[in-house]
Amino acid sequence: MKTIRKSLLISGFLILVSGFMVNAQNKIWTLEECINYALSKNIQVQKTILTNSRNQLNANQAQANRLPSLNASASENFNWSKAFDYNTGLYGNSKGANSTNFSMNSNVSLFNGSKLSNKIKQAEIDLESGRYNSEAVKESIGLSIMNAYLQVLYDYENVSNAEKQIVSTTEQLNLAKERMDLGVISMSDYLQIKSQLATEKSTLASAKSQLAMGKVNLMQLMELPVDGTFEISSPNLESLLVDSAQPNAQEIYNQALGIKPQIKNAELNKESAKLGVEIAKADGLPSLSMNAGLSTSYSSLSKDVTFSTQVKEKMSPAVGFSLSIPIFQKRQIRTNIATADLAVSDAELTEINTRNELRKSIEQACADVISAQSQYAASMEQNQSAKESFDVATEKYVQSLINSVDYLIQKTNLITSESKLLQSKFNLIFSYKVVDFYKGIPLAL
Repeated sequence: MKTIRKSLLISGFLILVSGFMVNAQNKIWTLEECINYALSKNIQVQKTILTNSRNQLNANQAQANRLPSLNASASENFNWSKAFDYNTGLYGNSKGANSTNFSMNSNVSLFNGSKLSNKIKQAEIDLESGRYNSEAVKESIGLSIMNAYLQVLYDYENVSNAEKQIVSTTEQLNLAKERMDLGVISMSDYLQIKSQLATEKSTLASAKSQLAMGKVNLMQLMELPVDGTFEISSPNLESLLVDSAQPNAQEIYNQALGIKPQIKNAELNKESAKLGVEIAKADGLPSLSMNAGLSTSYSSLSKDVTFSTQVKEKMSPAVGFSLSIPIFQKRQIRTNIATADLAVSDAELTEINTRNELRKSIEQACADVISAQSQYAASMEQNQSAKESFDVATEKYVQSLINSVDYLIQKTNLITSESKLLQSKFNLIFSYKVVDFYKGIPLAL
């Protein structure tokens, strides 16, 4: 009975584990899942998170620099000396003594040309700038994932089209075999169809290879170990082709200026550089600080006074102010200010370049949409014409009104038109999503 129960438990466990394995292998990845997984594993993203953590520590430290410092110290000293005997004119035996010292000191800055305040502002700006930079990195990775995802979807459709062509050509080859056996067509016509089928099988093999490479590329971008069971979902892409409006580059650019993280990052870097100038100038101003201290001591030479009494009676508090006026620093302050000014100029140029690059990217994206719309419309018209010509050619071929060469020409034209239509379709979808990306619309299909 125990053996049967144990076997049932083991069987149930194996079924449960195998069920988990099947579910894991049959996972269908959506675009959003691919992007989220990539962001959780990407090294660049992880590095920006570390940078943000360091910036947070720097901001906390900048705030803490306003607080007074407090230090305590204690020391114990031992010394030996020979006493001089004036009666004999000789030095006596060495006598030892010990002394103990205690002290506590505090210092706080009262005025330093707003250097501390500006450093706090700079640290907070650097923290915010780092967060925007992290978002920019994430957006760039998301766009790359979407491109690779659409490429895999394109490869799937390419394989599907190739398989449909093989099915169609196989039917024509069977028909050609029957007609050749009946003496209706020649061996040459039959071999033409057979050669076409071999070509299409080669095309299918190439398409499958391209699909496999597309999957590998997507998985590598996701930092996901290559898995032969990896599959992605197939959303309804036709709904994305409905929009026929032509985007306005200037409107999208104006909208992107207010939402794109790379623009915010460049603006904040410029503000941080300007504060760097003020911080450098503060080194040329007088600084005022206040210090306070408390000290006491004990010596064994005072034999008639106890330790606690000495410590209490020798308690010595002190308060003071310190004013530091820089007079000549070997041009170091001027050099630091000039260097900070150059950093501001560099940050301004970086901001201008970032805006220009964004504008150029949006202008290119809008031009791509217009071009892709035109190509897609032309490809649809060409494909429709090729289908009609092929249907007529097929009917004529069945009726032996044309030979296999003329028939295969029309079939090749149809295959070419379908390939162009498929390419133009995915080019249009990608161009639409890129424009949406600059509008701030989340990447999704």
